[in-house]
Amino acid sequence: MKIIQLEYFCAVCRYHSITQAAQKLYVTQPAISNAIKELEKEFSISLFARTKNHMSLTKEGEIFYQKASKLLDTINQTSSELYDLGRQVSPIRIGIPPLLSTVFYPDMLISFQKEYPSIPVELFEYGSIRAANMVFDETLDLALVNMNFYEIDKLNSYQLLSDRIVFCVSPEHPLAKEKEVSLEMLKDENLILYNTDSVLNTTLYSRFESSGIKPNVIMHASQLFTIRNFISNHLGGAFLYSSLMKNLPGLIGIPVAPAIRQEIGLVWKKGKYVNDSVEKYIAFVQEMNPELFTPS
Repeated sequence: MKIIQLEYFCAVCRYHSITQAAQKLYVTQPAISNAIKELEKEFSISLFARTKNHMSLTKEGEIFYQKASKLLDTINQTSSELYDLGRQVSPIRIGIPPLLSTVFYPDMLISFQKEYPSIPVELFEYGSIRAANMVFDETLDLALVNMNFYEIDKLNSYQLLSDRIVFCVSPEHPLAKEKEVSLEMLKDENLILYNTDSVLNTTLYSRFESSGIKPNVIMHASQLFTIRNFISNHLGGAFLYSSLMKNLPGLIGIPVAPAIRQEIGLVWKKGKYVNDSVEKYIAFVQEMNPELFTPS
């Protein structure tokens, strides 16, 4: 029995699919299938009942999953504790959506490293949904995310900012002089939305659907530079956090009505041992002045 085999097996149990488990773990489906077959052969049990389009745990598989999950938790926690014991400072792995990085970084990172110069930090750009899943899977230690997703209660969280969504256009846009815009006013507009793992996208599509509007989306993007160029060249408008407008001089952010607010915060896994470095980062974020990131 190998740890990686248990990790693959537990991932299939969590996602109820070899395909999804492979996608989440960034490995091939045969690698996961072979790991499960090896476990079944080693312990002479059937872990899954398989049909053409579905696989479910057998009774033995359910017991195996419970024990494997506890074993992996123990291994991960012990590994973290041993790193602390040996004073080996492993990097803090932090996920952050590209657009939010322009609001919080590099200022947040510079401030943290001034206070804790010996603690390394690694940043990974992912959308909020993917970053949160990677925290849950322990691929990341922390993530700065849009907190408006339904599984947020599965994670510990600390809110940093509540931001209003604005519709960003060029000064020459026909709507540029409006004080507010409704979704009805945007039904014929060319729209730029975030990439598909964005929480804000989910919120916006839900609002459009409730209003009976099919949005005319011409692009999905994650980089502010790209979005700014499309807007400046009159190719469309974008829904953005109002905090981002300070990075877009010359463009106009029109509040959306009814107001759409999104909460931004830090998340980390519940029930997981938090090493000294991660604990210091969480405390640092909680003690930061929220006015640093509040839009003017």
